[in-house]
Amino acid sequence: MQTTGLQEEIRDLNLAYLMLAQQMLREDREAAMFRLGIGADVAELVLGLSPAQLVKTSNSQMMLCRFRFDDSTLFGLLSGNGRQAATAGVHAAIIAASKPVAVLA
Repeated sequence: MQTTGLQEEIRDLNLAYLMLAQQMLREDREAAMFRLGIGADVAELVLGLSPAQLVKTSNSQMMLCRFRFDDSTLFGLLSGNGRQAATAGVHAAIIAASKPVAVLA
């Protein structure tokens, strides 16, 4: 994939992610904060973005979303490795809940 194409894909992903995050936060702030792995300060910033700011922010050359976890155990649970699907989701949610949320520095 060419660099330009990759940058466009990142921009599209960023915009979709920000729009989804805003929608989730508007519908159920606490659940969204948990699912997105963000703190209250980041949630307020995302909620406060205007449509123009969403587009401008999405044009960043770095991905705004990231994996919430950095260990293979949680990723394995989410992908269904090693456990029944019903218990893997619960176990993954428990592990994810113990992870720190993103905060502003």
